[in-house]
Amino acid sequence: MKALILAGGSGTRLWPLSRKNYPKQFLKLNGDRSLLQSTADRLLNVVSKEDIVVMTNDEYKYYVNSDLAWIENVILEPACRNTAPAIALGVKYCIEKLGCKEDEVIFVSPSDHIIGSVDRFAQCVSRSKIVAGDGYIVTFGIKPVRPETGYGYIRVRSQKSETGNCDFFKVEKFEEKPDVETAIRYVNEGNYYWNSGMFAFSIGTMLKEFKRYNPMIIKMLDKSFDELLRDYKQMPDISIDYAVMEKSDRVVTFPLDIYWNDIGSWDSLYDVLDKDENGNVKRGDILTVDTKRTLIIGNKRQISTIGLEDFLIVETDDAILIAKRGETQKVKDIVGMLKEDNRVEVDEHVTIYRPWGNYTILDKGPRYKIKRIIVQPNARLSLQMHYHRSEHWVVVSGTAKVTIGNEEKVVHENESTYIPKSTIHRLENPGKVPLEIIEVQNGEYLGEDDIVRMGDVYSRI
Repeated sequence: MKALILAGGSGTRLWPLSRKNYPKQFLKLNGDRSLLQSTADRLLNVVSKEDIVVMTNDEYKYYVNSDLAWIENVILEPACRNTAPAIALGVKYCIEKLGCKEDEVIFVSPSDHIIGSVDRFAQCVSRSKIVAGDGYIVTFGIKPVRPETGYGYIRVRSQKSETGNCDFFKVEKFEEKPDVETAIRYVNEGNYYWNSGMFAFSIGTMLKEFKRYNPMIIKMLDKSFDELLRDYKQMPDISIDYAVMEKSDRVVTFPLDIYWNDIGSWDSLYDVLDKDENGNVKRGDILTVDTKRTLIIGNKRQISTIGLEDFLIVETDDAILIAKRGETQKVKDIVGMLKEDNRVEVDEHVTIYRPWGNYTILDKGPRYKIKRIIVQPNARLSLQMHYHRSEHWVVVSGTAKVTIGNEEKVVHENESTYIPKSTIHRLENPGKVPLEIIEVQNGEYLGEDDIVRMGDVYSRI
């Protein structure tokens, strides 16, 4: 069995923590492990590390490498084409690069869910291999515990089927996210499950279903893997549900009797996190008076609340979200308004991660910008120049190796150096501890696109 983790999504339902350039699969929401790391940890109870394949994109590859340095198989989607093309690309990779045959079973998992009872999860995934090997596409359904409008549903036949001593239900229909009245009916009728977005299939079965229901995808799969990457933009933009699941008569459901949460909203996250005696979730420097059932996530500021019930407060460096619990699905409306105004807060945090480390924008004005830059040990920025700005670097801690024009020098803690406009330069950390510097930019244009790279160890030229 191979496991394919889909880690290329850029959802913003957990804005302002999750943003396009740093989505929720990389956030540490419930402990010291990111959701992506937790996903891989679970799968290591089912398959070996050599059998895990991560699907992401070029924008997130350094986050994946940072979270899962041990992963050997990473596929970079050249364009966003939804889940059906992504899975097809993963299948082609398994065939061509990993030498898989058509009887190989692939388990597909999102990268950003929380799942309880790792042992029961592993047992269920292992059993799905038997059913998938019999020619079925196995979905994993979660028994609803409330009328949830944020999930898709699977309607199954009431009578169980069996193969290889494994029980399952035949799927009758996939249902879209319902309104409240419909969700209540689904729960009361008893033969509906939440669609977890996880499924298993043999390569041969999926190829047959692609051929039967989406000949454009199967035609693209006639290409080699490298050719498919080159021509990937020609793939249809379609989900696996629309492309195959809703049409195929080979789809079955395994009831997954464990805790599951896709963290699709702030309300979902509130359900997961530990609460105090008043039902409050508090992260950061928080003081509460007469506050109940409220989620408060602070960052740098001290946050105090008085007389709140069923609220949500999330603070980041550049944005604060305040909402009533139960209304957090409307975060997407806020994100839409920000997009219309071309606000940078939709895409980026104040702290931006790069393959060499990160930088944080501390202040900016019409002709200046101040950054704190962290360069990891043995990492280096690209050899570059700027047409419109000069830069002044002050080393706060660590040791910097600096190239300015034809000169190379070492700059120590509490020392500084200056880079004039249009001068080729590079910053690197030759030491064993992170290098921290303060950078002051000055000029008529301070955008990140005023970078002309001459050389880069991370292939960004």
